[in-house]
Order: sequence, then structure tokens, then C-alpha cells
Amino acid sequence: MAPFMNAEELVVTLAPVSVYWVYAGIYELLLARTTVLDKYRLHSRRDEETKNIASRKDVVRGVLLQQTIQVAISVAVLKLEGGHGAAANDTDDSLAAPAAEPFLVVAARFGVAMLVLDAWQYFMHRLMHSVPYMYRRFHSWHHRVAAPYAYAAQYGHPVDGVLTETLSGAAAYLASGMPPRAAATFFVFATVKGVDDHCGVAAPWNPLHAAFRNNTAYHDVHHQRGGGRVNFSQPFFVVWDRLLGTHAPYALRQRHGGGLEVRAFNKDRQMQ
Repeated sequence: MAPFMNAEELVVTLAPVSVYWVYAGIYELLLARTTVLDKYRLHSRRDEETKNIASRKDVVRGVLLQQTIQVAISVAVLKLEGGHGAAANDTDDSLAAPAAEPFLVVAARFGVAMLVLDAWQYFMHRLMHSVPYMYRRFHSWHHRVAAPYAYAAQYGHPVDGVLTETLSGAAAYLASGMPPRAAATFFVFATVKGVDDHCGVAAPWNPLHAAFRNNTAYHDVHHQRGGGRVNFSQPFFVVWDRLLGTHAPYALRQRHGGGLEVRAFNKDRQMQ
């Protein structure tokens, strides 16, 4: 009898979850046990205690629930779609594996997946803020963490998580035509990027901050008071914010008492 899931499908569904906790755990360990990141912190521990409505226990429970739903939907998509030609029912390790696609083809699929993921998440995210019922009932959960930290990246109401995060991933996977191995790499990368955008640390040597303008400081503007009308783009580019007038520039400044603070500019380029 063939197993319910082959190795590739297991990696696609479980690797992003594992990487989420490992990468977020590294940030938490460095912040709790060392001072190496202190001068780049956007929020102090005091900020996290006073500004955040959701407790850390609530965040852990919420993220685990969201990830359980995410895994279930991922399995369903993989089974219904058939793994883009992967031999899902092939359990004979002696058979030759499918030929790897050329690098440029894989890169193109990655690009398509990034664009689809960004577009879906921008418009769904903006919708969540534009419809009062959707914000109050669903998306406000995510904003209970006003001073973001790494493992709160996927915290939110399960409905919001499915509509914004999980379905955007399914759309990116189907639209790009990525085989499972490439999809696993893409979703791990997207997971790392999402954690990084919420880590609350704006280290100048972070390669993701150098490569993407949509980064920790950019998304921090959105979590600030009054920031719910700007900087909806996530997780890669800022193009939709720029095209549709929701882009808010910002400046990083030294915070009194240590660390950094993000100061957004309004439309007249005045610092808020």
C-alpha cells in the first residue's frame, strides 16, 4: 500500500513550519541571551509588554493553530493537483527521479510565485483593513501585537490566516507550476521573509533588508498607530503600495534609551 504522502509532499508541508520556529527561535535566543542585536531593536521588551494586547502564550497557540490549518490545506492542494507531474504514487526508490528543470526555468517560476503571492496578500490585506467588519472580526487579531517580534509573524485569526496567507501560497504554487521540491524552497524562503519582517530588528547587515525595501522597518510602520492605512504590501515588494497610493516612507532614528525607532512621513513629507 502506498503511503498517504511521499517525501517531497512532506517537505513542502512541514519544512516551512519547522523553519518558522527555528528561525524565530534564533532571534529570540539572540535577543534574550546576548546584546548583539540590542542597538538595532525597534521595540524594547518594555514596549512588547505594554503595547501588545496578545500574550506570548496566546501568540504561540494562535500560530500553531494557523500552521495546523495551513498544513491541512497544503496537503489537500497537493493531492488534488497531483504535484505538478511529480510521481505522487511512486514508492519505488529505484526508479529514476524526474529530470531537474533548468535554472532559468526555476528562477522564472520563483518570480511568478513571488508576484502572485505579493498581489494576493496586498489586496486581501487591504480588504481586511477597508471593511470594518473584517478588520474587527478577523484582522485585528494580528494587530494585537503592536510591537512585533519574530514568532508573532503568523499570529492572527484563523480566517484571516487562511484568506491572506494560506490561499495566497496555494495560488502562487498553482500559478507558477513549481514542482514540489522548488515549492518547498520557495515556501521556506517566504516563511523566513515573513519572520524577518516581524522580527523587530533592523540590522543593516541583514541581507534581506538590503535586497528588499519591504522589510522589518517598512512593515513596522503598518503596525504603528495610524499605520493601518499604509504599507499593506507583503512579503517581498512595495510595488502595489507605490502604484495605489498607500506607500509611506520612513526614517530610522536612534531611540532614547537605546535601539532604533521608525518614524513615518505623511504625504507632505512631514515626520509624524
